Amino acid sequence: MHALTLISFLFFTGLVALITWLITRRDDLRSTRGYFLAGRSLTFPLIAGSLLMTNLSTEQMVGLNGAAFTDGLSVMAWEVVAVVALVLLALFFLPRFLRSGIATVPQLLEIRFDHGTQLICNIIFLIAYAVILLPIVLYSGAIGLQGMLDLQGLTGIESSSFLLWATVWIVGLIGAVYALFGGLRTVAVSDTLNGVGLLIGGFLIVFFALNAVSDGNGILAGWDILNTQHPEMFNSMGREDQAVPFATLFTGVFLINLFYWTTNQQIIQRTFAAKSLAEGQKGVLLTGFFKLLGPLYLVLPGIIAYHMYADQGIQADEAYGHLVFDILPPYLTGFFAAVMVGAILSSFNSALNSTTTLFSLGIYKGVINKNADEAQVVKAGKIFGWIMAIAAMVIAPLLAGQESLFSYLQTMNAIYFIPILAVVLVGLLTKRVPAVAAKVGLVAGCLLIAAGYFVPPFNKILDVTSQYHFVAGVFVLLIAIMLIIGKICPRETKWVHRDVEAVDLTPWKGAWPVGLVLVLCVIAIYAAFAG
Repeated sequence: MHALTLISFLFFTGLVALITWLITRRDDLRSTRGYFLAGRSLTFPLIAGSLLMTNLSTEQMVGLNGAAFTDGLSVMAWEVVAVVALVLLALFFLPRFLRSGIATVPQLLEIRFDHGTQLICNIIFLIAYAVILLPIVLYSGAIGLQGMLDLQGLTGIESSSFLLWATVWIVGLIGAVYALFGGLRTVAVSDTLNGVGLLIGGFLIVFFALNAVSDGNGILAGWDILNTQHPEMFNSMGREDQAVPFATLFTGVFLINLFYWTTNQQIIQRTFAAKSLAEGQKGVLLTGFFKLLGPLYLVLPGIIAYHMYADQGIQADEAYGHLVFDILPPYLTGFFAAVMVGAILSSFNSALNSTTTLFSLGIYKGVINKNADEAQVVKAGKIFGWIMAIAAMVIAPLLAGQESLFSYLQTMNAIYFIPILAVVLVGLLTKRVPAVAAKVGLVAGCLLIAAGYFVPPFNKILDVTSQYHFVAGVFVLLIAIMLIIGKICPRETKWVHRDVEAVDLTPWKGAWPVGLVLVLCVIAIYAAFAG
């Protein structure tokens, strides 16, 4: 059984690598435009595939299903509410980003405010990616693979700690090679290939798992059993004692989703590489459609795992791996593990690629060596990328023992998500707010949210609900402070958002109708499962 699983795993992993190399082997990797922005050549299937797979790593597959194991359907908010954010990206943010011709979000802040604002934003991103994002991707990936492939049985290694370290380092090294030797287009192509496999594998797991629940009597029978025996798990309206209380959908949860899909460098860098605005909008909205399907393969398996393992002492973040190992045939287990490795690599190498982009264009070219040529900038980015990759591989195993991986990720993300989103919105929606306001917003926002999380007595007061309301309150406060500063000491001249003519900005005619349909679907899904 282990041999068949391992063979299928190696086959599918090698196949994706081979196809990716064949497609991208002649790419321009010497210039910053070619390496960091894929030559601004991405069409909508590659944009959608890369957006989906950058998002769908094991912190989603393992973490969100683990959250569903505990709280049921209400955690689907992280998938369904994301659709609204993607619609806003397509209709409001993306046209403005592409007009500026930027490669990073901090570059937008430099255009709108000044170099100092860009530098502060760059540093915040780099620290957050090094300490929060990259280690979590590697740790969650290692935990998921251990369960899916039964790595202890496969390798004979009894020490779970050593096995965790080994898995983290192997995955981290492979991901670093993809990101640092291939550039953004290599990441996008491999993401798209793995995205197809992930969707197929995700729905296969639901099929086999529902069949297992009904003892082979079909998926509809399995669905009926789950609904009958665990009706409380199918309520879209989260309770106050759960990870995503319903009221938070309109405050912190929405704002975190909004930043993640509209201002997070790791995610939106592939939209900056769009061939045109129309291609970018199509790719973003296609991603929104796939996110509507997210609860089927990111939440339902967690509920099924609860049905099967709730009385066996299995921890929430281990449940998904156990489910996959138990219900899939060995040859499909290997296939799905290969897709999951692709998902891990996708998020890791996307974050690493974004990290090198932020450092190379914002820190190295902007501060360290302003006269650097294209080749020097790319080389500096690769060296810094290896440093970040090694740091993440050291930190990742230290995350062992978190009660809920996904909740931890969202909580930590809010520290920098909220201030950057507030500054970007004020920058795009106003003309007179000065650079000093943006700097105050970035620094004060990070300090305020961190204090609320970690400084007594505030960290003792904030429960799950009040945490999300708290970050929403900080968001409103930051915007108010920046607007007040803008009134007291406005810019001398109005900011003019010029078109640098990087790409064709003709919008897709179907963008508004499709966006409206997606938002209506979100409302319908919540209404259908309201309890």
